[in-house]
Amino acid sequence: MTDCASESGKHSENRRDFLYLTAGLFTGLGTALALWPFMHSLNPTGDVLALETVDVDIAPIETGQSVTVVWQGKPVFIRRRTPDEIGAAEQAQLDELRDPQSDADRVVKPEWLVVVGVCPHLGCVPRGQRLKTLRGEWNGWHCTCHGSQYDTSGRIRKGPSPKNLPVPKYEFLNDTTIRIG
Repeated sequence: MTDCASESGKHSENRRDFLYLTAGLFTGLGTALALWPFMHSLNPTGDVLALETVDVDIAPIETGQSVTVVWQGKPVFIRRRTPDEIGAAEQAQLDELRDPQSDADRVVKPEWLVVVGVCPHLGCVPRGQRLKTLRGEWNGWHCTCHGSQYDTSGRIRKGPSPKNLPVPKYEFLNDTTIRIG
């Protein structure tokens, strides 16, 4: 009788282990299936993915003119710089700059400057894209919210901003098209 009782106990233990394992497996699978839509909702939407890169036709931009395009929901300033603006940007003394960066490190072609038009200090959009009178002392951009001024290379020259205007990743696809992103 003891043999039957011990075999019966082993059988019920094996059966119980199988039931626990099966229940745990279905619980885990059910939880994963329930969480999948939530996790999928955290992925970028189609409109955000579409803005990952932006191609800009720069042919109509004249020397000395600036345009603003939107990339990833942020304004991007594209300026076709004059020879005087290029010279001023190249002659800046790096030891005088708060965030030292040479002009050559900020541009692919000296004639074209591409910067994200969001002030690193408080996230404002600096002025000076359309009106030259709003460009500040260095003929770049002026953030009227708190007084930061940027030069013709988008580098901080005056005011509380700790950093230069950021340069996005960009490339020239040909002589008349820039791809940002």
